[in-house]
Amino acid sequence: MNRASRIGILCVSVAIFCYAGIGHVLGRTPDDKAYKSLTVYGEVLQKVQQDYVDDPNMRTVTAGSLHGMLESLDAQSSYLTPREYDEYKKKLANTGTAETGLTLSKRYGYIIVLSVLPDGPGTKAGIRSGDIFESISGFTTRDMSVGQAMNLLSGQPGTAIKVGVIRRGKATPEEVDLVREKLATPKIITQKVDPDIMVLRIPSLDAGRADEIRNRLLDAEKQGIRKVILDVRECGRGQVPEAISTARLFVPTGILTTLRGQTVSAQVFSAEPKQVIWKNPVSVLIDATTSGAAEVLASAIAANHRGNVVGERTFGLASEQRLITLDDGAALILTVANYYNPGGKSIVEEGVVPTEVVHAIPEDDSDSTDEDAAPAPETQKEPGLGPRPLSPEDPIFHRALDLLKAPVKKAA
Repeated sequence: MNRASRIGILCVSVAIFCYAGIGHVLGRTPDDKAYKSLTVYGEVLQKVQQDYVDDPNMRTVTAGSLHGMLESLDAQSSYLTPREYDEYKKKLANTGTAETGLTLSKRYGYIIVLSVLPDGPGTKAGIRSGDIFESISGFTTRDMSVGQAMNLLSGQPGTAIKVGVIRRGKATPEEVDLVREKLATPKIITQKVDPDIMVLRIPSLDAGRADEIRNRLLDAEKQGIRKVILDVRECGRGQVPEAISTARLFVPTGILTTLRGQTVSAQVFSAEPKQVIWKNPVSVLIDATTSGAAEVLASAIAANHRGNVVGERTFGLASEQRLITLDDGAALILTVANYYNPGGKSIVEEGVVPTEVVHAIPEDDSDSTDEDAAPAPETQKEPGLGPRPLSPEDPIFHRALDLLKAPVKKAA
């Protein structure tokens, strides 16, 4: 690095320290923790520049430290360099930008697939929930945020991107080509499983979904359906307002969820009796592929004792992010608020605990013939992160069915 670049880096550091110092003096920081942290950061930066074995690229070092800082907060917070943010803006502004239909988070230090949109590029490429992306487009995900991964995976329709996938029970990544597509809103699948019981498989909670569910319920009641199962396994996309509106179709009274954050005014979302259109029994199916808005829906049903929530603990991803631009052209995707269940517990920290715990059928690895293969680190410890069984042997579905069919106990 030349002398001018070094001076530039040091000037930026000095500016940061001055800003922190002024904020400290003006009382913007009630204690000196932030000021001390910046002092330590500056000292480390100086030692790296002076004493590292080679002349380091300080821009890379600084970007890496910022990535690490954001990732230490939570999996969904990200730092985008000026170049990454410029690319992000262009893709966001382009209505023709395509994607892969995957919901991602970070686990074991790598990008992990939480859920896969039906009939999307991920499904067509054989990607399954629980798969670990060791690399995307040749870049290791060990040093990659979720925001960076999503940025890489989006692009022009019909173009392909290569990912290195570590599957359950495998030690080495398998290269897979994902072909980006312009995605349509996935359809709700309706299935009559008993003369008076219907299943609604909800793959997403996109805008307008609550109205669609409302219409499905009204039609079901006209057809003599008296009990409904909402299957939100593999549901990781959508908007929390749609989840709240859907919960209001079932829950007559009580708090549905609360949104809170350090700079976000607390918002309490309650049931609205006039919006209830389904007063008959309801059950919800969940597992670790359920995340985001779907968790808010399941939590509202469970906490208000409106119906059974059957399956496994959800992933824990119900939060709100805000895009914050920086003066140098970089940006932060920062989690600014979490959703809480009616009991006051953070869904991000606790997930949604089912009222009836049932474990899914473990993924069948009998087709694996790689004798040298070892299980991917700790993947077996994460229940539910396999493909949701669609067979008649699905234990979560059948337990919910049994509970709905069980005779109602009359009060003594």
